[in-house]
Amino acid sequence: MDSPISAGTSQAWVALGADPSLLDRVSYGGPSGGLPARLPVMELARATVAVCSLAAAELASVRMGRRPVPRVRVDDEAVTTAFLSDRLVRVDGRTWSAFSPLSRFWRATDGWVRTHANYPHHRARLLGALGVPGNAASGAEAVGAVARAIAGLTALEVQETVYAAGGLAVAARGPGDWAKSEQGIATAGQPLLTAARIDDAPYRMMPGGAALPCAGLRVLDLTRVLAGPVATRTLALLGADVLRIDAPQLPESQEAHNDTGMGKRSTTLNLEEATGRRLFEELLEAADVVVTGYRPGALERFGLTPEALAVRRPGLVIAQLSAWGRYGPWNERRGFDSLVQVATGIAELEGSPDAPGTLPAQALDHGTGYLLAAGVLRALTEQHRTGGTRLVRLALARTAHWLVHELAPASGEGEGEGEGEGARGAEDEGFDADRRLTETDSPMGRLRYALPPVSYDGGPVNWARPSGLWGTDAPVWGGA
Repeated sequence: MDSPISAGTSQAWVALGADPSLLDRVSYGGPSGGLPARLPVMELARATVAVCSLAAAELASVRMGRRPVPRVRVDDEAVTTAFLSDRLVRVDGRTWSAFSPLSRFWRATDGWVRTHANYPHHRARLLGALGVPGNAASGAEAVGAVARAIAGLTALEVQETVYAAGGLAVAARGPGDWAKSEQGIATAGQPLLTAARIDDAPYRMMPGGAALPCAGLRVLDLTRVLAGPVATRTLALLGADVLRIDAPQLPESQEAHNDTGMGKRSTTLNLEEATGRRLFEELLEAADVVVTGYRPGALERFGLTPEALAVRRPGLVIAQLSAWGRYGPWNERRGFDSLVQVATGIAELEGSPDAPGTLPAQALDHGTGYLLAAGVLRALTEQHRTGGTRLVRLALARTAHWLVHELAPASGEGEGEGEGEGARGAEDEGFDADRRLTETDSPMGRLRYALPPVSYDGGPVNWARPSGLWGTDAPVWGGA
């Protein structure tokens, strides 16, 4: 059954600086119930996909000279399946775990702390900070040693000790404690996203009559893990030539790339070396969009500030994503969805008196990813009208603030019980993820994956190519 325009969709569309009258192009439907939670997770999911779809339809209208803007249909089952895509992806029927044994909650002397150790270098830093020998710790032995080390410390002691060593740990807080903290105050004072014109560069005319809104556009994808890759995966769906670039010395999960690499190519470049810098500059000379997802400060030494990029390639759209935002005392800290949930009070709200809980999906990552893609699409539309290099910024912590403090529940939400990671969703009456999954051959084997939730009349229904082997493509644009 269709429902009226959700408040969340309206909030996000206004935050994007878009025309509110276009909201009447959106309708909703499809089986729901796959993301039960106390917080309005389904509303966040529906709203972020809705505005991304509408921004795509708007840009398609501009490029094709098509009026009115195509209609958008938001299907709850497609949205839910997409928000669970990282957990549903399969290769030859094989599953994978997104979290390592050391990425979990731990009891401290005064509460709970959560660590993130999915990457080998983060695992090594965590063990080193806690005085656990890395060469002797594996599996259950490592878990036991870390548990004993954390049990003798306060949650804040663990957080600060691990962060000082370059690792990742966050003390669990309630929403009230986060709201009173310096970082929480700074986050609450920010808009959901920022979109700005940073110069008067002339508009580089995109050819008209394109079949897809991003056809002919070249996107440099400097993102990792989930939120940024979800955004660039969406741009690839809409016709962009997306080239993901990673540092060869930083490991990446092929299993994660199976999900987020749809429609893209992937290469590695060492920007510490002259050859890597030269190849990157050659790619930048022909780029239309640059998307970054590293912590603030990580890429600046390579001349990748918005201002420097605008000088070298006037008329770019630059999109930046971070965990904590570019403000407050945590502005340069590393972070992931699971850690933001813990810091901002989500884990407490979704938990029980005995233990913290989690959202039924990595909803901050997925939702921020679709918002980031929407910001890029809207920037391209505004460029078409008035030119200028454009800058879009989002932070996972600000999306969390939206979820906790500003979103109203969708119909039927707020009735779920906090449970363990990934335990909820697939069995709810009416929702069936299998209807929104498909299969194709890929370089890794038979790939089963979630179909895209972004949809509008006349728009694409699948990616033009499956994910490939991470880091194995040449550092050139498609067709070059």
